[in-house]
Amino acid sequence: INPSKLIQNHIVVSTMKSLNFSVMLSIFLIVLLYACSSTYALSDDSTSSFNGKLYECICQNSDYCVPFSTAFVTPTNDSFNTILQSTAQNLRCLLPSVTKPQLIFTPMTESHVQAAVICSKQLGLQLRVRSGGHDYEGLSYMSDMESPFIILDLSKLRDIVVNTEDNYAWAQAGATVGEVYYRISEKSKTHGFPAGLCTSLGIGGHITGGGYGTMMRKYGLGVDNVVDARIVDANGRILDRQSMGEDLFWAIRGGGGASFGIILSWKLKLVPVPSIVTVFTVPKTLDQNATNILYKWQQVAADKLDEDLFIRVIINVVADKKGEKTIQTAYNSMFLGRTDRLLQIMNDVFPELGLTHKDCTEMSWIKSIMYIAGYPSNTPPEVLLQGKSLFKNYFKAKSDFVKEPIPIDGLEGLWKRLMEEDSPLVIWNPYGGMMAKISESETPFPHRKGIIYMIQYLTLWNDPSKESATKHYDWIRRLYNYMTPYASMFPREAYVNYRDLDIGMNKNESSSFIEASVWGNKYYKDNFNRLVKVKTKVDPENFFLHEQSIPTLPITRKGEEKSVNHFEM
Repeated sequence: INPSKLIQNHIVVSTMKSLNFSVMLSIFLIVLLYACSSTYALSDDSTSSFNGKLYECICQNSDYCVPFSTAFVTPTNDSFNTILQSTAQNLRCLLPSVTKPQLIFTPMTESHVQAAVICSKQLGLQLRVRSGGHDYEGLSYMSDMESPFIILDLSKLRDIVVNTEDNYAWAQAGATVGEVYYRISEKSKTHGFPAGLCTSLGIGGHITGGGYGTMMRKYGLGVDNVVDARIVDANGRILDRQSMGEDLFWAIRGGGGASFGIILSWKLKLVPVPSIVTVFTVPKTLDQNATNILYKWQQVAADKLDEDLFIRVIINVVADKKGEKTIQTAYNSMFLGRTDRLLQIMNDVFPELGLTHKDCTEMSWIKSIMYIAGYPSNTPPEVLLQGKSLFKNYFKAKSDFVKEPIPIDGLEGLWKRLMEEDSPLVIWNPYGGMMAKISESETPFPHRKGIIYMIQYLTLWNDPSKESATKHYDWIRRLYNYMTPYASMFPREAYVNYRDLDIGMNKNESSSFIEASVWGNKYYKDNFNRLVKVKTKVDPENFFLHEQSIPTLPITRKGEEKSVNHFEM
């Protein structure tokens, strides 16, 4: 199967193949002339000139020249805000004060992506690449840097080809995780893929950061199960694993999105799943011994529970029977097997939870995906093809990795701080199993052996005012400070897919190795230095730049690259 041929299914106007460039450009200029006379913004000469130059360049450097209105949306279009906001989760990144793109370009073919890179370089534009739009700090659709930018929206490149005989699937970057799951289940009830819990994640960006889900303890992360990829590099070339080389292939699997190139598609290794799995959610509040049960969970979740079993803990503030605030810890689980075996494991290792047969529900793997994602039980799996997010809020997030159980008094201090906030949410995801067997340097994702669980902290709000944002930012920063003694140290690790600009960022259209090392070591540990070397080799001009992109090594006065060792103390 040649994945590049998959794009033929997504060409909106196939007859355009027979039109030459000059005809298409003439059509565009007529449309643009009409637009300039009928819309207020395009009457600006610089804007229309910019659009014309970009369109002409895209047409000259791609296989297919489509009408401007088919693939380009400018701020003058009525649909601009709808398309800009369509997949964005974090509403604070869409406020009127946030800088908007010059336009949104939705490529119809892989050659359009190549042309976008070539033309952006020629015209001095930044590219923000969006596959699913779930970047926690909005870096796939906004920019704090000075250069004008455009969004490259990969949503039309979403073909998926599943081969269950050879146990792989090719998935284009614009497909959602849920679509990938559905297409796999459509072909087989005993194949799956170990990636995200949120089904509206874009598979292109999701895997660049790691990609964990309910089968991570059995099979590892999404990046651990990628066997090939197709990307567009900084020179506009399409490369696969063989042509890009092992260093770049290593870097794109966990080194963060939009630093090394644009992902076109992933080749995913499918994994076996039983025809029937078991799920449960068991909530416990403080008056139900929640603190002691959670303390015991910390002792067994990574090292003692079967690797077929994933139990995460969702912690929030609820009202008790008296209407007063209390803490709820909900144990949300998927087990690769049937209820009887699950109950044996739980009774042996974690009887404190008190799991019973009536707490458990058996279902297919694809239904368990929907259960964990929060869909109602009667929702058909076909809803996954819509790629819609169930989560849209103003929010701020942070992350931690924990290596030793937090003591009871530490948990009680956490409860106190959670009850100070309006809508806090904390999620603990267990490690161990396969996660402890893969070395820290196998991929750029280094959080492996020794980690008991990962923490995600969230604060959510509805008021768009600056004062409200400041209040919630201050709270989550205080909480993060409180958790310092209980988190990993030297460095205090963080998960790049829970992006957090508080820990550092590139500024003023440049990236400094020394400044980036602060956040780079948190995300990647010792792998950061190797990522910098790869970046310097494949993108020496630092075209793929954003607020937390991997930096290049600086050049010495002799025109030579400084070594990473030059900066080490």
